[in-house]
Amino acid sequence: MTKEKQGASRRDFLKLAGTTAPVAAVALASGVTGAEAQPVDLASEVMQDTVHTRAYLESTRF
Repeated sequence: MTKEKQGASRRDFLKLAGTTAPVAAVALASGVTGAEAQPVDLASEVMQDTVHTRAYLESTRF
């Protein structure tokens, strides 16, 4: 009787994990940053027009 292979083996997983860890470390060290938020104008007395505020105002309509 022969055993049929189902999916990836543990050995395949360890090979993949060993090669992707250095790539991830280089990506982190390269200084790649995510999206940054825009500064909020706190001096303004008008509510900011954003997606969140529009969703809130839509949810409060009767």
